[in-house]
Amino acid sequence: MVRNDIRNIAIIAHVDHGKTTLVDAMLRQAGEFRENQQVETCVMDSNALERERGITILAKNTAIVYKNTKINVIDTPGHADFSGEVERVLKMVNGVLILIDATEGPMPQTRFVMQKAMEYGHKMIVVVNKIDKKDARTKEIKEEFYDLLFDLNASDRDLNSPILYCSGRAGTASLDPDVPGTNLVPLFDTILSYIDPPEGDETGKLQLLVSAIDYNDYVGRIGIGRIERGTIVSNSEVTVCDYYNRQTPYKSKISNLFQIEGLTRYNVDKASVGDIVCFAGVPDVTIGDTICAPDCAEPVEFVKIGEPTIEMSFSVNNGPFAGREGKYVTSRHLRARLYKELLKDVSLKVRDTDSPDTFIVSGRGEMHFSILIETMRREGYEFMVGMPKVLYHEENGVLLEPYENLIVDVPENAMGAVMEKVGARYGELQKMTQMGSRMRLEFLIPARCLFGYKNEFLTDTKGEGIMNTLFAGFMKAKNNVVKRNRGSLVAYETGVAVTYGLFNAQERGQLFIEPGTNVYEGMVVGVSPKAEDIRVNVCKTKHITNMRASGSDEALRLIPVRKMSLEEAIEFLNEDELLEVTPKNIRIRKTILDATMRVKAENRKRQAEADRLGDVYKRQIRLKKSQKIALFLRKNGKIVLTDG
Repeated sequence: MVRNDIRNIAIIAHVDHGKTTLVDAMLRQAGEFRENQQVETCVMDSNALERERGITILAKNTAIVYKNTKINVIDTPGHADFSGEVERVLKMVNGVLILIDATEGPMPQTRFVMQKAMEYGHKMIVVVNKIDKKDARTKEIKEEFYDLLFDLNASDRDLNSPILYCSGRAGTASLDPDVPGTNLVPLFDTILSYIDPPEGDETGKLQLLVSAIDYNDYVGRIGIGRIERGTIVSNSEVTVCDYYNRQTPYKSKISNLFQIEGLTRYNVDKASVGDIVCFAGVPDVTIGDTICAPDCAEPVEFVKIGEPTIEMSFSVNNGPFAGREGKYVTSRHLRARLYKELLKDVSLKVRDTDSPDTFIVSGRGEMHFSILIETMRREGYEFMVGMPKVLYHEENGVLLEPYENLIVDVPENAMGAVMEKVGARYGELQKMTQMGSRMRLEFLIPARCLFGYKNEFLTDTKGEGIMNTLFAGFMKAKNNVVKRNRGSLVAYETGVAVTYGLFNAQERGQLFIEPGTNVYEGMVVGVSPKAEDIRVNVCKTKHITNMRASGSDEALRLIPVRKMSLEEAIEFLNEDELLEVTPKNIRIRKTILDATMRVKAENRKRQAEADRLGDVYKRQIRLKKSQKIALFLRKNGKIVLTDG
């Protein structure tokens, strides 16, 4: 059976290429909003963090009706750290709209999502967006797109993909770059004519693959997916199973069945093959499960999501201020929340450690972690996280580490500084392209070498540079990788920071805190220009000897402090530091707060490293001696000894 009344599409692109804005325009022109209805821009970005950051984090479903055909549209994230969201929703659709910024052209994530769409065999409609920008390069973009297709060994069908020229903000589309559009009708018509309708056996046994999870306070967990075969009926019994046998198939019941149109979900009694539906009533449903007929457990293969590349430790806050600001502070709360995140984030992994208070979380990148951390702190959780670390693999005795494709767009006068800094971090220049007055540089660089580089990059480019990364794969690990070359200013004692103490401390480095900030011993209050840490007493007060001295602090001028965002704080962390996260504050601290204990631990570490190097040196000496003996015996016609 072919469902000519349905089209299922996903909108995929690099970050900030206008996906969500285009969806806004499609909803408006399809008549999904009332004439007098006030609707915010980027209406699909319903999450508070999405609206604040201007990015899409979670894939979302909507639908419009055009010429009696229902077009199910899935808006996907463009940031590389959330590519797992893109991978899983591609299973629900039959075609994709690939958006390309008319100025920037194809970017790293464009390549990634195109490759994934081609692996699924989806038809592609290319949308050159933002053509109303003054520096738009519509004709050049077309050639760059074809170059990318050839690089990906595209088929003849893909090379003949239709190309439209749009402005999501203005809500226009045209098939000719030289003829301005007036509405999105050309886009709608192209979707209907080019994207294949879903097809399947309507009379067969039910198969529905769960590709997304939502939650509602009234009905609980909601599964979202496309019906691959058969028909689903509300208030009917089903079997829940999965392709990889993670659990034994079990019976459950569909209590509520929904479909989506515009921004609303409406109840339906049944739906058939090709429909994208939402259902409630299965309390333990998760992404990758298959909803089947009660008497026929036949799971559908689920897409294999790319492996995580970075891990961080999450632990219970044990600092002096623990429990003052958070609502959820115990290991039980922390563990439950982290494992709950796995239900909707397929790119995330969590594992317990030997310590009941510490958990290891693996993900795709620093942005991936920062969103999780920020979400948890807003929910009232209080905890600590450690420095991000890359995940190593070993193949055939060779240690491998994750590498990233680093693509930067910088002004020409900043190119030298960027190349010098990236080169010092083992970045290898792969390609250099002139783009008007700017240069696009592409590097291959170990993922761990990018930790802490973003702020340097923005400084070197005076805030005008654009930096993007894309996972390149696992390659041979580098030795002696550049680490943070600046130490920390560490608080000397517990108390309240005062102007006099900060005035003296600011001569030692750049401060993070202001007068009146509560500090404790071992808390990081600034960054040192030197490689080693420096202890500073920011709570030190001036002894008052007379009336004139009592107001002398008013004359002390403090240098403006550096306000650390969550991402900047994560990047700043060193191996011996932790980030304390609460609903009200983020604090950087030493893992060992006591200064004396810190020195002893550092001495033990240095001694262990010296012993290790000493053992290596001794082995080398023994090897050289044995080689000399072997050479002597060989020259004298004696038996040759082995290197042992």
